[in-house]
Amino acid sequence: MNAMLRLVGWILALALVALPVVAVLNGWIGAAHWPLTKLRATGQFERVDGVLLQKTLLPYAQRGFFAVDLAGAQDAVSKLPWVERAEVRKRWPDVLEVTVFEHRPFARWSGDLLLSEQGRLFPAKGIDVPKGLPLLGGPEARVSEVVELYNESRAMFAPIGLEVREVGLDPRGSWTLGLDNGARIVVGRSEARARLSRFVRLLPQLLTQQAQVLKLADLRYTNGFALTWAPVPAPAAVPQQQGQS
Repeated sequence: MNAMLRLVGWILALALVALPVVAVLNGWIGAAHWPLTKLRATGQFERVDGVLLQKTLLPYAQRGFFAVDLAGAQDAVSKLPWVERAEVRKRWPDVLEVTVFEHRPFARWSGDLLLSEQGRLFPAKGIDVPKGLPLLGGPEARVSEVVELYNESRAMFAPIGLEVREVGLDPRGSWTLGLDNGARIVVGRSEARARLSRFVRLLPQLLTQQAQVLKLADLRYTNGFALTWAPVPAPAAVPQQQGQS
């Protein structure tokens, strides 16, 4: 009987010691004594909304220094528009610190996504998409291949004064390019780089021999390619000013 009483006494003593610690760590008590009163945001970011960032972190700071859910706060910030990833820490005695790493847009992807410079896709919804980004597309598992062909084809066309504005890879593995002059280049599935290189070498000569605009080039031929031309658009009429009477 005495042994049982001693065991119960030890359990009660341990509970009395542990309970305040558990209460502090869970924010049941102590939030007023050790509040998080400062938010410190770091990182080179331009597009992340600072007001939205503060609003997102505020609920996590209200439980006090010891009870703040750093993993939850970090996850919440990482879901904000333009945020690639975030790191959230606490600094004694009252600072909640967040480091934000922002997406740097490289291209539009299949219309409803953006591709970052780090090669990551992220939603374009709710984002003011920068103008002038190229349009890339294809299976998400082949992002790196699409970017690689875009960079290579861009280097091919630049010396002849043309810019690649679109690169697409369809589910069957066939490549298509779009140029800034409106021309579309159907490359096909095999030997894409060799076909493009051969076409670019001959393109300046073809353009000088034609009084029309290149509309479509189909490179899916063993020994050549097929070209479709369109009439040169007529210049816009300049409205004449009426003379004063």
